[in-house]
Amino acid sequence: MNIALIGPSGVGKGTQADKLVAKFDLAHLVTGELFREKLENRRAIGLLAKKYIDRGELAPDELVDAMVEEWLWDAPPDKDILFDGFPRTRYQARFLDDLFSQMNRRLEAVIYLEAPDEVIIERLLGRLICHRCQSSYHLKYHPPAVAGVCDRCGGALYQRPDDILPIIRVRLRAFHRVTESLLHYYRDTDRLILIDGSGEIDQVSQALIEAVEAVRRQEAKMASREDVAEIQLLKRRAPLAEPIPGLRQGLNLVMIGGPGSGKGTQAEYFKNELKLQHISTGDLFRENIKHNTELGRLAKTYMDRGELVPDEVTEAMVEERLARPDTEAGFVLDGFPRTLPQAEALTEILNHLQRRLDGVLYIKVSDAEIIKRLSGRLICKECQCSFHISFNPFKRCPYNKCQGEYLYQRDDDHPETVKNRLRTFHSQTLPLLNYFQDAGLLIEINGEGDVKEVKDRVKAVVKRLVIA
Repeated sequence: MNIALIGPSGVGKGTQADKLVAKFDLAHLVTGELFREKLENRRAIGLLAKKYIDRGELAPDELVDAMVEEWLWDAPPDKDILFDGFPRTRYQARFLDDLFSQMNRRLEAVIYLEAPDEVIIERLLGRLICHRCQSSYHLKYHPPAVAGVCDRCGGALYQRPDDILPIIRVRLRAFHRVTESLLHYYRDTDRLILIDGSGEIDQVSQALIEAVEAVRRQEAKMASREDVAEIQLLKRRAPLAEPIPGLRQGLNLVMIGGPGSGKGTQAEYFKNELKLQHISTGDLFRENIKHNTELGRLAKTYMDRGELVPDEVTEAMVEERLARPDTEAGFVLDGFPRTLPQAEALTEILNHLQRRLDGVLYIKVSDAEIIKRLSGRLICKECQCSFHISFNPFKRCPYNKCQGEYLYQRDDDHPETVKNRLRTFHSQTLPLLNYFQDAGLLIEINGEGDVKEVKDRVKAVVKRLVIA
């Protein structure tokens, strides 16, 4: 019997997962702890993830998948598993099902601990975490025996910097966007169980134990479509293409493309010739961390704990950047959105800022060409400029800072790694493309050929957008 326990931060997953693990003798997979373990033990996957963190970038989803896969293959085949907080997205749900089919296993049930947002907010505002063992307490509902000291290990307790009202609200919106699709996926495969997580700890524990016992007896009551509909996770959102009165002028674009598709090269054209602000999520992370902004400090707390930075922090950085006056003439977003939930987040951000998108440019390149391009790519450690052994060899530093001595090949540019990245890209990008296609914004551009040919195609598209 393999089950997953999901729900928003603050609903009590950690507390309840510990009880279920002890009661049913389950192997316990927690992605946050798994990530820290890989870093501490200097495993190859952990070291690769750390390189992303050290560059101030988000670790890609395929790394999380690889960690989970490695853990599952090492787990005793006769041991039942409790997944705690995984899967979080529909993509991860499909990944886990595909992996389990190879292992002759099955995820029998997914238990969703639900609670009203106001309950979650109250819990998170009073939450305390142990620095040493990460045990969770609450000032009102579960206070420590000694103020500020963990009952379990004696470590100091602290309040997480993201347990403040503005971030909590953003986090909940992000969670609801992602989870709606996930709940429907497990509802459609008849594996979803809904449990009210807003009651007392012992009350919720009893309901969970009864649900797991029913799963073992193959008598569990699975959620109906009506049950899922009643949760009403998402409010209806205006489509991105819908005109909004009072919009500021400017050419606002999103660039989508696989790794090595040339987005960065084309973004330089938008920046230098059209004077649009080039906004990449990698640059945003490095900027916020370098300048020690509130969001940078928040992102760094996750990185220092060896955890992945959640989507809501990225979204907050994007919103703050788009709100600056220098974007009024227009912008080109590079690296965001990468998933359907992030596209929906962008809808909210732009509507809030009274902005709209003019187009989403999909630079389409075949997998074979991308592998060829990336296997020869070199990156400068100092300025992050990209070069290529064949197509764009280093001649001089565009910033006159070096003579090429900082060039290196990223570990994730090796052919096998690139193939894995491409599989993830295609899986995540299809729903994203459909979303923008339905909004009438998607423009597909052939990204193969030399740089000038691709740039001419991009220029032609932009010319049509400006005239329109």
